[in-house]
Amino acid sequence: MDCIFCKIIKKALPAEIVYQNEDFIAFNDKHPRAPIHQLILPKKHIPTLNDLTEKDTILVGNMIQIALDLAKKANIDQSGYRTIFNCNKNGGQEIFHLHLHLLGGRPLLWSPG
Repeated sequence: MDCIFCKIIKKALPAEIVYQNEDFIAFNDKHPRAPIHQLILPKKHIPTLNDLTEKDTILVGNMIQIALDLAKKANIDQSGYRTIFNCNKNGGQEIFHLHLHLLGGRPLLWSPG
């Protein structure tokens, strides 16, 4: 498989891992958009949000819980943070392996593009 995230999961590519268990991995984004920018992803390859099934409901809930825990660990839980799922090209998805962005560490202003 040519998926860059699958290669990170298999340790074929390096990453600054901040969390890992049997089903998930989280690491610092190589091109951060905020002082804290971490990616949380399932080790199971799921290309996009559109590819989730009802069976994946708990998986997505676990991703959110990991984001909450990482926000606390990074001391951004009280100041605020943003979580983002991008879906497909027009949604900003660049790597087609489901992942959740956790961003914080500064004010995150939103402006429609």
